[in-house]
Amino acid sequence: MAAREPQEMAQVAAATGAKKVHRTWDRVLVSAFLAGAYIAFGGLVAITVSSGLDPATWGTLPTLFMGAAFTLGLVLVLIAGSDLATGNMMLVPFGAMNGKLSIGDVVRNLTLVLLGNLLGALLVAYFLAVQTGVIGDADATGTAALTHERLAGIAEGKALGETPWQTFLRAVGCNWLVCLAVWMSLAATTVSGKILAIFFPIMAFVAMGFDHVVANMFFLPAAIFAGVADIGWEDVLLNWLLAGVGNLVGAVVFVATSYWYLFLRETPDTSSGTSPAADAAEPAERG
Repeated sequence: MAAREPQEMAQVAAATGAKKVHRTWDRVLVSAFLAGAYIAFGGLVAITVSSGLDPATWGTLPTLFMGAAFTLGLVLVLIAGSDLATGNMMLVPFGAMNGKLSIGDVVRNLTLVLLGNLLGALLVAYFLAVQTGVIGDADATGTAALTHERLAGIAEGKALGETPWQTFLRAVGCNWLVCLAVWMSLAATTVSGKILAIFFPIMAFVAMGFDHVVANMFFLPAAIFAGVADIGWEDVLLNWLLAGVGNLVGAVVFVATSYWYLFLRETPDTSSGTSPAADAAEPAERG
């Protein structure tokens, strides 16, 4: 089957956004929990592969390795099927712009998905990153010490090294790229095509140090659980707030609104329910 054209992608995106809302709250929560865990897995492997690489020797290449590894998270989200807040920030408002959903639907979905993402990310951060010893503590030796040092550098940079304005702008740029990855995956009709569409935008946002609210739900709590000094929960909450708002702006303004204006503005869909396009898109195009 040939790749979808942008007009078809827009129709599938709107239908998929509507379908995400038309589920029971418990299914949304479980789906979001899985996505939070998947992104945390991506963050954990990204820390692991980029640890111990001295910038004096490697320069900025560790961030490239980290970005390439982190793509695992969104691949799991989109191919296995789950609900990620940053992707829903584009898909669900897109469905609303096309006349399928109300603002209340959008708010309820994003709130529930953020909660589920947080629970999944915290589980992986505490039990599978820190309690397993993959991320060591301040007294660790060997590879655990290297991953602890790498996590500390990432978390301190995000929680303490950025101004609020920088965090917001980095979050805007992050979700512009993440939502482009989700958007381009709609063009593909094969698993390999979807993975290729996902890879480059995700690798790019991580390599540039942009802020993804769900990824930060893993990095920052994991740093606290691992005993990284100087980071408190007040720093974490402020980062999540700024990153969440920035991610929302990046998704709604630069992707959802832009492509709605280009492809669906003159053809709103006021019908209820979902279309066959959305049925064909699930679960590979959840995000």
